[in-house]
Amino acid sequence: MIAKICIMHLAPPIILSSEERLKLNTWARAISLPVRLVQRARIVTMAADGIANQDIARHLNISRPTVQLWRERFLALRMAGLEKDAPRPGRIPNISEGKVRSVVEATLHTKPPNATHWSTRLMAKAQGLSQSTIRRIWKQHGLKPHLIRTFKVSRDKQFIEKLYDVVGLYLNPPDKSLVLSVDEKSQVQALDRTQPGLPMKKGRCGTMTHDYKRNGTTTLFAALNMLDGKVIGDCMPRHRHQEFIRFLKKIDDETPAHIDLHLIVDNYGTHKHPRVTSWLRRHPRFNLHFIPTSSSWLNMVERWFRELTDKRIRRGSFRNVRELISAIREYVGNHNQNPHVFTWNASAESILLKVAKCKEALDSLH
Repeated sequence: MIAKICIMHLAPPIILSSEERLKLNTWARAISLPVRLVQRARIVTMAADGIANQDIARHLNISRPTVQLWRERFLALRMAGLEKDAPRPGRIPNISEGKVRSVVEATLHTKPPNATHWSTRLMAKAQGLSQSTIRRIWKQHGLKPHLIRTFKVSRDKQFIEKLYDVVGLYLNPPDKSLVLSVDEKSQVQALDRTQPGLPMKKGRCGTMTHDYKRNGTTTLFAALNMLDGKVIGDCMPRHRHQEFIRFLKKIDDETPAHIDLHLIVDNYGTHKHPRVTSWLRRHPRFNLHFIPTSSSWLNMVERWFRELTDKRIRRGSFRNVRELISAIREYVGNHNQNPHVFTWNASAESILLKVAKCKEALDSLH
């Protein structure tokens, strides 16, 4: 006669602190909490009272593995383990690693026939996969073939000297002087929409027609004070050297006469006209500093121009140039009442390092 010995596996005991017991009892009796959280609280409180798993399962009308799961979760994570669902195993992927690599390699190193870049539809057809699968693979690997960014590496022979000069003015301005970032926003168009748009309401954005009527242009001359963020601005019909001299006189009138002025400008021919040079010789407190060619990003007033375009011009509708000029002047006035200081942080060395990496990358492709 062979005796059968049954070994009973006892679940590890649960010992609750007074705070845990109070909170679990509150959850177990709650009527506003999710049912699953109430059930988990009851499982743990009954287990802490020494009730066996099978008896808890029978009393709560659930399976014994469910009771065991939440006992173990509580022992591992305490109260936090009850508030979140237990992790579930994910679906086994049916796309092999080799197929994923094939999609990535094709995206990076090939082009579709009769197109400049891959779309999800073209790649799905070429690889025999669904568009959603291609989209998921691209997202996992950070691939965005539909996007492209423009760039321009300056070929100015004095790039380094000009860079150090301008960045030095931003980071370490001279004593008893003002640094002004100066430029012209030329050919600002007074555009009027052909039909009135609809205002924004709940569930719908505002609308405006894609076509427009041109009602003339103006040129905005602007000088951004790097000390306090205020802007000296003036609108003129053209942007010749005559208008630039007129704007320099405006800067002269609106800044303290006893301090030197350092103007950061681009290489537009107007700024180097003989008459401008002559005017500057008669006004020695004006000092022009030229940014390298193809480096408009180095002129901080361009950042302010973007603010003006985004906030006041792009969505505006102007029946004539007079309305456009009035809107620009109003924006400048409001800005100067509560100016935003644009701060330059990049050192010349960090910029040169990025330029060197860019040139190295370009040279490796050619």
